[in-house]
Amino acid sequence: MSRDLAIDFGTSRTRVYDKARGLIYDELSVAAVDTRSREVLALGAEADELVGRSSDHVVAVRPLSQGAITDFDMAERMLRAVLARCGSSRMNRPRLILTVPAAATSIERRALEQAAKAAGASTANLLESPLAAAIGFDIPIHDAVGSVIVDAGAGTTETAVISLGGIVASRALRIGGLDIDRAVASMVRHDLDLVVNAHVAEELKIRIGSVAEDLAPVAVEVHGRRPMTGEPGYVNIEGSMVNRAIRDLVQQMIAGTIACLSETPPELAQDAIYGGIYLHGGGAQLHGYAEALSVATSVAVNIDQDPTTVVIRGAGRCLEDIGRLRSLFASASRPQR
Repeated sequence: MSRDLAIDFGTSRTRVYDKARGLIYDELSVAAVDTRSREVLALGAEADELVGRSSDHVVAVRPLSQGAITDFDMAERMLRAVLARCGSSRMNRPRLILTVPAAATSIERRALEQAAKAAGASTANLLESPLAAAIGFDIPIHDAVGSVIVDAGAGTTETAVISLGGIVASRALRIGGLDIDRAVASMVRHDLDLVVNAHVAEELKIRIGSVAEDLAPVAVEVHGRRPMTGEPGYVNIEGSMVNRAIRDLVQQMIAGTIACLSETPPELAQDAIYGGIYLHGGGAQLHGYAEALSVATSVAVNIDQDPTTVVIRGAGRCLEDIGRLRSLFASASRPQR
């Protein structure tokens, strides 16, 4: 018997939802690959830990960047490994729903669809992420009411206005949480002469980073290496430094939402004022971001209790009625904007 699965193949994490069992896979979108055989040795956190602790021919591969597939062959291999981890096989080829950014081009959509089929899917239906998120938020997407969805993801920040089961206006920026992490790491190296890895930069963002200006002073000790000598080193980093590193990027992300709202028909924009903005993605957890977005747009901001899984939960609900939602899938496969 074939299985129905929903997959959110994201820049930072890959999540799989099973129709019968719920969320069954939630790992980093990284694979440890043997460069000699191109074999996938490990996935997710296991792959991330394996690289650097094994032979030089084992490298970490991330097949997506800024929401788009950049390595088709590895995307296929990684999806095949993920499906195998979830119990699929050649004798049990699943039907898939895959989320795709609303701003994805026709080429990017086709690449994702083809990679899924090459990985072993019997069918691959695309669902635009803002619609999946709206379903995850329990928004009645087929009503003639405008709803604003903001995805502050790892690779992109996307704002979409939804009404009557379609996207009326959208604006996407190729800026996300990973760019913020790189900005923090760059400032630490430039100002404090210390090289830190991506995990440390992300931890700094989460622990002491903030969009708010009036926070009490806070600092943490960070270990890394000196770029000139390669020797280990450590420094105390203040929250104010992290905030300076992320400020410009956050302002660009908020400006993207404002631009989308300015392109929205007045009637739907009025709906948004009453319904508020629905914010999800990892960026929703950045301290002060929701408040800054609300102040900049003069619209209340709603955040789910688990903002990082809104999209996959919405896509998972679509598994219950794939037939009735075929119009959504067809629209996602052939973007009109």
